[in-house]
Amino acid sequence: MRALVTGATGYIGGLLVPELLEAGWQVRVLTRDAARLDDAWRGRVEVVEGDATSTDDLDRALAEEGAEPLDVAYYLVHSMDGDGDFADRDRQLATDFGAAAARGGVRRIVYLSGLHPDGELSAHLASRVEVGRILLDSGVPTAVLQAATVIGDGSVSFAMLRHLTTRLPVMVAPKWLRNLIQPIAVEDVLHYLLATAGLPPDVSRTFDIGGPDVLTYEEMMQVFAEETGQRRRVIVTVPVLTPRLASHWVGLVTPVDAGVAKPLVGSLVHEVVCHEDDLVELVGPPPSGLTPYREAVHAAMRGVAPDTALRRLGEVATAVTAAAITGSLGTDPGSRWYRALDKPAWQPPSIAFPLVWSALYADLAAVSTATLVDLDQQGAADPGPASADGTTSAARAVGYERALWLNLALNATWGLSFFRARRPALAAVHSAVLTVSAADLARRAGAVQTRRGWQLAPYAAWCGFATALSGSLARRNR
Repeated sequence: MRALVTGATGYIGGLLVPELLEAGWQVRVLTRDAARLDDAWRGRVEVVEGDATSTDDLDRALAEEGAEPLDVAYYLVHSMDGDGDFADRDRQLATDFGAAAARGGVRRIVYLSGLHPDGELSAHLASRVEVGRILLDSGVPTAVLQAATVIGDGSVSFAMLRHLTTRLPVMVAPKWLRNLIQPIAVEDVLHYLLATAGLPPDVSRTFDIGGPDVLTYEEMMQVFAEETGQRRRVIVTVPVLTPRLASHWVGLVTPVDAGVAKPLVGSLVHEVVCHEDDLVELVGPPPSGLTPYREAVHAAMRGVAPDTALRRLGEVATAVTAAAITGSLGTDPGSRWYRALDKPAWQPPSIAFPLVWSALYADLAAVSTATLVDLDQQGAADPGPASADGTTSAARAVGYERALWLNLALNATWGLSFFRARRPALAAVHSAVLTVSAADLARRAGAVQTRRGWQLAPYAAWCGFATALSGSLARRNR
């Protein structure tokens, strides 16, 4: 039996490949970068480096001259972002894939789609449904498996639920958190994906797949809290949070990017419950039966390092707040000495300084917390070297902490150089050192995630502006 797996570097595809190999399949994968494949099985599969957007690459992956046609091609590709053209991209990808599979004589396509109700759907769910329809119309027998939230460590939808529950003991949430959902354990998804490869050729249709429990998203969060030893969450639902607003909120609170959170949040607007279980009759249930939600949570969290977000937020917020208060106590813009200084025309009005600094302090706290949490998670997942110079994530976290504490100390004591010592020249030097420190923080944050470096850039730029202003005051008031 020969199979092609697309999306092998993704969560489901990366788990499906070793399951197929264990079952005795010959496996081929289509990937843009072979280096990203799992080292544990990369040498046991045939790798076709190419892009699913290329007709030539699809033909190479789905057919081989002189060889028997593939028994099954797993289509595990879809756009999961906030770009407006995702539906067009998915439509074209599915159309090209179906046509190439037909040309190559592939005996079956299996596609993992999203469980959905009848009627009007969110844009992303509608696109998933359309992709399934395109593959079903390709002329190749197709099984479209429709699943709701997949419970497993690595599932983006589960990561969103996990981090929302862990990081928000009290939350104001949309009213549609009370819509019904039928989650499914990732082990059960893999069972169905493997089993559908052997369906008779005359079976070409959609199948709903789900676990044995039907819960609201709020109930899923409460059960997760119970099963992971956390207190019951206080959840207040309101009717005013739109999916767009909620996705940005999710992107802020969890590691899930706002562009990825948008389709996930959008699907929560619908109740997603199985309407039939025909696939169980055709291929049978998983060997141990369907996995209850509580057991799926246990399995997903087995060996997962604790989330350090709340602890890190407390540490960073306390330190930043202390620096802000100390710094404000050290300034005296109303003093006779300061009012008598000759100031440049480009100096902002006094009211600008507290406003700008408040925004910058909030930015510094948010970015630093997220950076330290990421480094904690990376260190827990892989304690070995995490960068080209051999530095571990734990060491990088310690380095970032020290750089942050130094920066905050410089920030808090700047007023002593300017207002207490009344030495603008000394304050200019102090600001220059603070600017270098802020730029170093931006560099360290950017090394973990590029956009975070840019998010700290305004802080470094404002410190540089303070250096120029202090230097100008020193020259004007010798």
